[in-house]
Amino acid sequence: MSLKRHPGLNRQMLVSLRSGNAVRGVLTKTPGRLLILQGCTVHEPGAEPAAADGEIVIDQANVDFIQLL
Repeated sequence: MSLKRHPGLNRQMLVSLRSGNAVRGVLTKTPGRLLILQGCTVHEPGAEPAAADGEIVIDQANVDFIQLL
């Protein structure tokens, strides 16, 4: 069994979603197909970025692309 570490683990990243929104935060866990980010800012088109409390959980099926910062 091969366990691979996500290259963005414990790094700041910008996750662009298929919905057109984006989430910027630190990737802290990757259980299965999920990405768990902390210290997040949510970016929505036409709106000011908003800080998010707690963790944000994103299913990789909803991800358009990821940028490591």
